[in-house]
Amino acid sequence: MAEILKVQNLSRHYTLNGTTIKALDEVTLGLEEGRILGVVGESGSGKSTLAKLVMALDRPTSGEVRLDGDNLFDLSPRQLRAARRNFQMVFQDPYSSLDPRQTVEKIIAEPLHLDPDAPKGRARRDRVGELLEDVGLSAADVSRYPHEFSGGQRQRIAIARALITKPRLLVADEATSALDLTVQKQILELILKLRAEHGISVLFITHNIGVVDEICDEVAVMQHGRLVETGPARAVLDSPDKAYTRQLLAAEPTLEVIGRKARRTATR
Repeated sequence: MAEILKVQNLSRHYTLNGTTIKALDEVTLGLEEGRILGVVGESGSGKSTLAKLVMALDRPTSGEVRLDGDNLFDLSPRQLRAARRNFQMVFQDPYSSLDPRQTVEKIIAEPLHLDPDAPKGRARRDRVGELLEDVGLSAADVSRYPHEFSGGQRQRIAIARALITKPRLLVADEATSALDLTVQKQILELILKLRAEHGISVLFITHNIGVVDEICDEVAVMQHGRLVETGPARAVLDSPDKAYTRQLLAAEPTLEVIGRKARRTATR
């Protein structure tokens, strides 16, 4: 398969009181079309910094982020704006990521400003309605407001918004961590369904290694801004090479994520 995303020697350093903090340090990884790559690590490991750089919401100290071969940081502002329709993000908190003053229709349709050929009027509303149905809600919800929905339903709305431009890459930054376990299961199943139906590639940022085991094809384990271990998810999680990966596995609670318990035990 073709590689849709390539992160090459990516670093992001900050200076605080004369001290250099390496939030991200020489990270290299890739994601093929139609695959799900899980990036896992503790808080402060650099996961969210990586997500922001992949989304070009921040600029790196050094390195590249290539989408379909184009380095996002070589693009002009106009070119980057046009490119953004191909990569969209779902944020952690479904409560703060949606504007409470806007209807669901306006929220979901908002990214269409990136597409000069986007549908207008009735066609736009129909497109929003189709997406609502696609994520398990109702087309009749277009006139409602975020406060009228549960947390899981709001995250479905956020996913619909991310899909409106028909992106090729979806970046999910802790997209299930603010939800209870039952709703987490539903959102993870939805992501798998959307990947199967639309062939979308997903960069899935999480601290929950059990979630990686359930939905990801590959995994990248991060610690202190650096990649510790990468490879096929099943191989890495069943037989980790690095002590840090084993520590994450040992700390994982034995909970059902998608209909079955995690296979691993703390003795691995």
